[in-house]
Amino acid sequence: MAGSVAQWVLLSFVAGFAYGLNVDLTAAESLKEASSTIAYDMMATYTGNQTGDNPGNLPEPYYWWETGAMFMHMVDYYYYTGDPSYNEATVQAICWQAGMSGETFMPENQTKSEGNDDQVFWAFASMAAAELKYPPPQEGYPSYTEMAQNVLNQQIERWDPDTCGGGLRWQIQSLNVGYNYKNIASNGGFFHLAARLARYTGNEKYVEQTEKMWDWISSSALYDPGTPQGIRIYDGASVETGCKKPNTAQYSYNYGILIGGLAYIYNHTKDSKWLEPLHGIMNATFNIFFNPEKIMVEVGCEPFDAGCSTDGLTFKSFTLRWLVLCAQLVPETADIIWPYITASAQAAARQCSGDDNDVCGYHWTDPTWDGTQGVGQQMSALAVIQANLITVDDLAAPLTLDTGGTSKGNASAGTGPEYTGPEGSPWLTKKITTGDKAGAGILTALFLAGTLSGTYWILAY
Repeated sequence: MAGSVAQWVLLSFVAGFAYGLNVDLTAAESLKEASSTIAYDMMATYTGNQTGDNPGNLPEPYYWWETGAMFMHMVDYYYYTGDPSYNEATVQAICWQAGMSGETFMPENQTKSEGNDDQVFWAFASMAAAELKYPPPQEGYPSYTEMAQNVLNQQIERWDPDTCGGGLRWQIQSLNVGYNYKNIASNGGFFHLAARLARYTGNEKYVEQTEKMWDWISSSALYDPGTPQGIRIYDGASVETGCKKPNTAQYSYNYGILIGGLAYIYNHTKDSKWLEPLHGIMNATFNIFFNPEKIMVEVGCEPFDAGCSTDGLTFKSFTLRWLVLCAQLVPETADIIWPYITASAQAAARQCSGDDNDVCGYHWTDPTWDGTQGVGQQMSALAVIQANLITVDDLAAPLTLDTGGTSKGNASAGTGPEYTGPEGSPWLTKKITTGDKAGAGILTALFLAGTLSGTYWILAY
């Protein structure tokens, strides 16, 4: 890591400690202890390893996809700290949720509401395990890389050229409200996963898929390069309007998912064409989602009286994680990114002052704990605080097969005559009932309503 970054960190934390959770952001042991405290409280919520529950489940109000996202952060936790305490539960959860559906992360009990974005977040967890040389899957399961390839190959088959010129629909099942919505979380997730597979495996097939999806995203109404803040990314658009009238609500993970994908594909190809959109989206991210003190604010929901939804409480964690990855994979961005990471980490630590300083709040701009708690709050604090171990311990960037990765894949995984699409797959045997249709509609409609409710404030921001 560049010396100037390390110097900035030291100068920024001359006092040594942040209020709330007692953590010195320049000392490895202090960072590891703080990360362990946050991770412990987060994993205390997990019920998937209890008798009568299924591995990979969080209790209500948490959704299935969020459990995958949580375990993605727990893979990172081991990479950062070397603490193996949660490895067994993490491996079990990833294998169980992949294996229930032919290693595709489409378990039967999720089919009524699973979207392409839900599926891809579990693939991110398995891909992180491959890149960070996590303990291998349980015996009898495919490699982590193959799990991710299964997902991408299925989503390639869902490319929809008949509406909006291509791209993926949000929902997989046509019965679900949201099926007529094309969003960044799904399409950006595809782009991000393809870029990671391209870099990890070296297979040019994935470069082609990355470029195909990028061409669609960057030419769509969801991508706005003409703003003073930088390149704005909008949440999604309806196929009924030809995707010409975007929902302009601003959520940070839509930016983060593209920043991460651009960093991976640039690192692999070294093609400078990826740098202009990377810097443009980064500029917008810093201008929109960070205050003048460089502390992150989820502007799409955090400033409102109702606060962020269960989903929205997780968004900071992904954006910050992928900004950190960008600093590793595109070193020229490190000096730009790290001041935002360290300032947000210091602020997050102040919010971790609930229940004897192990429960973290969400409003990092507040000097004391805001009284909220939950998995999303812990994920976000964990992601930004433990990231500082990269500079302190000089951690290596995620691996590839050529640089020490050992998780070998199968380029044709998830395809073949046995795969006939999500509704016809032999492992999806549960008949979708009228009640399932209603449940899917309620879940998705609630999210859409929450998304649209934030649009006015964003436009006025």
